[in-house]
Amino acid sequence: MVGPDYKTPSSKIEQEWTVENNPAIKEGNTFGEYWWKALDDPVLNRLVEAAATNNLSLQIAGVRILQSRAQLNKSIGNLFPQQQAVSGAVNYSRLNDLPSVIPGLTPDYTSDQVLFAATWEIDVWGKFRRGIESDRAEFVATVASYDDALVTLIADLAATYVNIRTAEQRTRVANSNIVLLTESLRVANARYKGGETSELDVQQASTVLSQTLASIPDLINAAQQSKNALAVLLGETPDRVDDQLKGGEGIPVAPKAVMVGIPRDLLRRRPDVREAGLTAASQSALIGVARAQMYPAFSLSGAFGFSSSDEGNSSLADMFSWESRAVKTGASFVFPIFNYGQLVNQVRVQDAQFQQAILNYQNTVLTAQQEVENGLSAFTTSQTSLTHFAAAAGSARRSSELAMAQYKAGETDYTTVLSAEQFQLSIDDSLVSAQGNVVQGVIAVYRALGGGWEIRNGRDVVSDAVKAEMAERTNWGDLLDPKNHLPEESPEAEPGTSETDPSDAGN
Repeated sequence: MVGPDYKTPSSKIEQEWTVENNPAIKEGNTFGEYWWKALDDPVLNRLVEAAATNNLSLQIAGVRILQSRAQLNKSIGNLFPQQQAVSGAVNYSRLNDLPSVIPGLTPDYTSDQVLFAATWEIDVWGKFRRGIESDRAEFVATVASYDDALVTLIADLAATYVNIRTAEQRTRVANSNIVLLTESLRVANARYKGGETSELDVQQASTVLSQTLASIPDLINAAQQSKNALAVLLGETPDRVDDQLKGGEGIPVAPKAVMVGIPRDLLRRRPDVREAGLTAASQSALIGVARAQMYPAFSLSGAFGFSSSDEGNSSLADMFSWESRAVKTGASFVFPIFNYGQLVNQVRVQDAQFQQAILNYQNTVLTAQQEVENGLSAFTTSQTSLTHFAAAAGSARRSSELAMAQYKAGETDYTTVLSAEQFQLSIDDSLVSAQGNVVQGVIAVYRALGGGWEIRNGRDVVSDAVKAEMAERTNWGDLLDPKNHLPEESPEAEPGTSETDPSDAGN
């Protein structure tokens, strides 16, 4: 086969993560294939299963696999005679003014013919085999693309779910502070009526209470918008989301540590990295297809059938007798010479596209490392922030209690109470946000590591409902059976997708 044999492009990979010595980061051979279960939230587990079954974007990615598999089967057919046809014809002719000197010749006659013809271009230079190699890599790339869509779906769903729970928890915190502020307003009003303080204390207490009440609609709106986003991820309408969220309450508790591998593991773990490598392998094979067009194409052709006519002593009934057989064979070659410049430039076009695919692969590897580092940084720093906010929340609550006690005793003015309560409200709200940020850090880490696509194992990429609709419209044969449209091996085991395996992607 002419053209280059694909080898995985080299890429820059760091030796270890920059936060490697942090106790919250652990190395291991497991990367959280089902990482969301570590959050120990049954509602989240149920939502992930529902999204993996009903999400429409994921279904689109699954149907692309069927399309790519059909395209691969079409390319494999090029190894056999490319043109095959059974043809038949019946012709009636009438010749006027025939010379009378030709005895036995009638002025009209009928002829018929049935032929089976085939033409086979021999794959001397690997044009068709390179095409199969390209389509096979593209087929496996669509599976990797599906896996990437699954990773993104699970991470987006988990992040959206945490946003909902965080907004709900912030609303509860605001409501609890409203109880505290309402009591403060009652005390300030009582002291004002008793002549112990001025109206300023009442107005200040009323202002802070109203300000806190005003923040609740924004929190409710944030939660509702997240629910609407969750509905799309679940493939449901927004009015059904509340039922899906029943049975759970509060922000999921993040694990104390996340399990990560070495950076080099990203080459086989991240579906988008695998997809970029397989796309490059597909494009590499197309260089061979274009180069094969520059060489002579050798073809064999043949036809076999029967023909007869009713002219003279012949009869149409003799058509299928062995004496009426018709045979035609031949060989040919085509060597492009005058459009050679076009073919050379087509090779250059494919080579340039291959180079783009190489650069895209290398950039995808760098981006993957950036995303992991960002996720690890977000997780570890949010853990630290949560520890400090938890300590600050306890102090803020105690400060509010002391300030109110002193105010009731007339030992301080209301400004001290106001500052303490505002600070407590701010710290309580920040504490809840920090709890959500820690969980979002966990989600970001496992999203960046490419965790979650393993849920595909043992299940089809297209739902039964979609397959039934497609089968009713088109004859898909047995291609809708998962064993016929999914590769035998996972894309991470495919040659040409790992730095440590430079094998040919098409073999």
